[in-house]
Amino acid sequence: MSFLLQCLSHTPLKGYVDPLPDVVEEAGRVVATLRAEVEAFDPELVFLFAPDHYNGFFLDAMPQLCIGTSATSVGDYMTSPGPLDVPRDIAEACAQHVVAADIDLAISYRMQVDHGFAQPLEEICGSLARYPVIPLFINSVAPPVISFRRARQFGEAVGEFARKLGKRTLIIGSGGLSHNPPVPQIATAVPEVAERLIAGRNPTPDARAARQQRTIDAATLFAGGSSPLHPLNPQWDQAFMANLACQDWTALDAYGNAAITEAAGASAHEVKTWVAANAAMNAATGGHYQVQSRYYRAIPEWIAGFAALTGVTAQAPSII
Repeated sequence: MSFLLQCLSHTPLKGYVDPLPDVVEEAGRVVATLRAEVEAFDPELVFLFAPDHYNGFFLDAMPQLCIGTSATSVGDYMTSPGPLDVPRDIAEACAQHVVAADIDLAISYRMQVDHGFAQPLEEICGSLARYPVIPLFINSVAPPVISFRRARQFGEAVGEFARKLGKRTLIIGSGGLSHNPPVPQIATAVPEVAERLIAGRNPTPDARAARQQRTIDAATLFAGGSSPLHPLNPQWDQAFMANLACQDWTALDAYGNAAITEAAGASAHEVKTWVAANAAMNAATGGHYQVQSRYYRAIPEWIAGFAALTGVTAQAPSII
């Protein structure tokens, strides 16, 4: 039994609004390295913690945490549409374990996921369905959102379950770091946009294309320095990654939601997927793992502090 942890920022803007070619190549080499490590590890099962961006989860009923027993990618931006390989029996057993650990968890038998899930599966696992995967959603865009502490507790419960399985297991955290793309909020949305936030599932191709173009336009302005969006915060990003690397759970639990938004942007709450993934790794290994930051660069064109972090056990291949 061995475990491998890979945390990676995602961005829908790759290929639409890119930085200079050398930066694209640099980030691409990092992703290719992570993918080679996953291929060498050859996981029997993947636990993937990721957010959604009003593509699969809406305000008609927004859970804070949800596990999918079946999942399909909507194929937004350049990600592939289609089903993930979700082992239903394992997902159901995981849900039972998490709820028994006093974590209030929703369960979906028809989960829809967007690039937050699809991009790491395609980029570091090779495809949506190359490996069996348990999709674990954490609400990161629709207030109220959970705390770092609750994300940690969720991850711990999942890690305890993973430890019992005796499988070669890959744990992925997908999201962040500091960023504030133009995601509308129900509190300030006009009626048409509010309806989309409440019941915008399965939009027409034209509606999806228009929404994506708005994000692309916003990224172009942001990269040009003429945007009102919250600036990236490399200092906050690197301090957060340092807390993860030294497994400082006390410091992580102390992060407040309002402070996260103020320092790093409204969508920086996606880093709760990294907190949960690291907590899962900690619980699965009994704390016997090493963590290392693999990459960081603030990339305005992608409206993201773009980063990667890896954790390995003694039984995993020598990576860090």
